[in-house]
Amino acid sequence: MDKKSLTALARQQLKLAKTASSGRSSHTVYGGHQRSLRQTVVGLAAGNSLAEHDLNGESTVLVLSGQFQLVSGERSWKGSAGDLLVVPDARHSVEAVEDVAFLLTVAM
Repeated sequence: MDKKSLTALARQQLKLAKTASSGRSSHTVYGGHQRSLRQTVVGLAAGNSLAEHDLNGESTVLVLSGQFQLVSGERSWKGSAGDLLVVPDARHSVEAVEDVAFLLTVAM
């Protein structure tokens, strides 16, 4: 059994994101290259984004704090604390409307 506080990890990743030149930070809390499931806490400072990229397996995003926008083509979805979004099976990007931390879950 391994227990982690997502609240504490979210605070930590946001703190790191605010001081990073890229405006983002992440930490894998479960899985990795050797597993089919990966969960990563991502911190993204307001005004920063994750550039458009392809989906690498089924993915969901659970917003832990703050607000972001997920953009895929002409469509977009806003997510705020407590929202669970299913990532579309298409190229997409993420934009931080305000400082945001989220749990990205990917099944390969």
